[in-house]
Amino acid sequence: MNTNRLDEDRIQQTIAFHGHWCPGLAIGIRAAEWALTEMGKAPDEEIVAVVETDMCGVDAIQYLTGCTFGKGNLIHKDYGKNAFSFYRRRDGKAVRLVLRSAVYGDTGPLLRKLHHKMETTGLDEAGAKLWEETRSAISRRIMESGMEEIFECKAPDGPVPKKARILASLLCEKCGEPVMETRTRCFHDQVLCIPCFEAVENR
Repeated sequence: MNTNRLDEDRIQQTIAFHGHWCPGLAIGIRAAEWALTEMGKAPDEEIVAVVETDMCGVDAIQYLTGCTFGKGNLIHKDYGKNAFSFYRRRDGKAVRLVLRSAVYGDTGPLLRKLHHKMETTGLDEAGAKLWEETRSAISRRIMESGMEEIFECKAPDGPVPKKARILASLLCEKCGEPVMETRTRCFHDQVLCIPCFEAVENR
């Protein structure tokens, strides 16, 4: 799993796109590096990424690989896992990259402890400094480690996802807004959008 490392300009551009530097973004950058080396950048919908998290790294995958929600070749599955599947349509090449927990090293437990404290009681100045230093150390380790140390390669679940379809819209009979027909719900013979359906269902 050798990769062509991104140059510093591309990394800085990715950070600017995302808004800050963190371990999650570093994970996404390395996953994108793998995809760019092994499959190339996505011309239109040729490359498909399936991400199992909505964490920071997904921004790196969008920015660097060209896989986007708008084109339908970036698919989110809300599993809460640092796992990223890439497919190439023309030849069916596919892999699922799963983050190895060992990549956090000895700093993993400390990071979790600091995060819990930050979310509950807050961090004092010393704690905030340690938080940033710990995140920086993990990010650096991710960027400097070999790809085999970061990810386990597995076969993806299922075949290459189908191409995005343009579907007809129907009008919600409660709010009057257009909604994709596959996202409508039927309630007492009314066609409703999901928010309107949930509102009447929960009354």
